[in-house]
Amino acid sequence: MRKFYVVSEDEIKQGKVTDVYFVRTMEVLKKKGLASKRVSMEISARSLPNNWSWGILAGVEEVLRLLEGRNVDVYTLLDGSLFEKEMPVARIEGPYEEFGELETSILGFLCSLSGVATAAAKVKMAAGEKPVINFGIRRNHPAISLAIERAGIIGGLDGSSGILVKELGIEPSGTMPHAMIILFGNQEDAWRAFDEIIPENVPRIALVDTFWDEKTESILAAETLGSRLNGVRLDTPGSRRGNMEEIIREVRWELDRRGFHNVKIFVSGGLNEETVKKFSEAGADAFGVGTRISGAKPVDFGMDIVEVEGKPISKRGILSGSKDLYICDEHLVYRFVPRGEHPPACPICREKMRYSYVKAMENGRITVDLRPAIEIREETKKILRKLRELGRGF
Repeated sequence: MRKFYVVSEDEIKQGKVTDVYFVRTMEVLKKKGLASKRVSMEISARSLPNNWSWGILAGVEEVLRLLEGRNVDVYTLLDGSLFEKEMPVARIEGPYEEFGELETSILGFLCSLSGVATAAAKVKMAAGEKPVINFGIRRNHPAISLAIERAGIIGGLDGSSGILVKELGIEPSGTMPHAMIILFGNQEDAWRAFDEIIPENVPRIALVDTFWDEKTESILAAETLGSRLNGVRLDTPGSRRGNMEEIIREVRWELDRRGFHNVKIFVSGGLNEETVKKFSEAGADAFGVGTRISGAKPVDFGMDIVEVEGKPISKRGILSGSKDLYICDEHLVYRFVPRGEHPPACPICREKMRYSYVKAMENGRITVDLRPAIEIREETKKILRKLRELGRGF
C-alpha cells in the first residue's frame, strides 16, 4: 500500500501512468495487426493560459528520458525555448505501439512544467534584472517539488527555497518564517539569534512585519543588526497590506534617512507579474513569488497523429502531414511549412528563417546534450530581454 500515493520513476517509464483508453486501444490494434504502423505525431499548444501570446517550453528532458530505449525518433525544441500556440513544438516518429500508451505522461510533463516555466518567465520579465525567488513549493504535492523548481529555473528564476535545488547546482534561498519570531516572543532576539547561528554566507534578511508595521520593524532590524543587515522582507497578508507601494517607499525613505542605503527591500506574499512590476517601480529590490508560479495553469498541449506510414492524415481541426519549424532570431517569430519545403522568409524583415528543431532522439537514443537548468536559464533570460525590447512583455 502506498503511503503518499506517489508514482515511482519506474512506473512512469513502464507506461503505467496512462489513461485506460490507450491500453484498450493498444489491445485492439495489436489483435488487428495495426499497432506496428509507423506514425508521426506532433505536439502543439492549442491555447495558452491567461491569453498569453507566448510560452517557455519545459519538460522536454523528461519526455526524452521517458522515450529512451524505445524505437522512436524525436524532433523537438529544447527546454527553455520560446513557443507560440498552434505551432508544433515537437514531432515523434515510430511504430505506434512504441509510444502510443505514453501520450498521457508525455503531455503531463510538457503541459504542467511549461505552465510553470511560462509563469516564471512572465514574473521575471516584470522584475527585470531584480532577483525573483520561487517560494511556492508548499503549493504542490511534495513529490513534484523538484520538477516545479527546475521548471521555474528554466523560466528564468534566480533561485528557489527548497533544499533539493542543490541537485540543480543552486543554493536554496530563504532566511526565516514568522514562526521563528513568534517562538522567540520578540523580533530582536530572533534576528540576533539568526545572525549568531546561521553561516556567514547566508544573507541577513530580517522578516519585518510580525508584530508591528513594516516601517517600525525595518528601523528596529537595522538598529539591531547594523551593518550586518543585508535586507528586510515584507510579507504582509493581503488583509493588512494597504497600499503596498507606499509602504515600500516609506520603508526605503526611513532606512535611507538613517544611513542604511545598502539594505535591500525584499517583498513576498501573493505576488504576480503585475504586482511585481508595480512594487519594483516603487523601490523593491527582490521578490519571493509562490502560487503564481508553482500553481500555474498548465499549457493546453495536444498530441496528434499527422501521418501514418508516410501518408498525411489527421483528425479534423489538425493540419495533416509532418512539418518543419523555423524561427527569425531577430524578431522571435515562428513559421512552419510542410516537411522538406524551402525555409520561409520572416514576415517582418523578409530574411530567411532558421530551422528550429533539434533531432534529439534517434532509435531511442538521446542525441543531444541535456544541459543543466542553470545554463538553460541564461538563454531564457536573453529571450526575455529580447522580448522586452520588442515590446512583447505580456
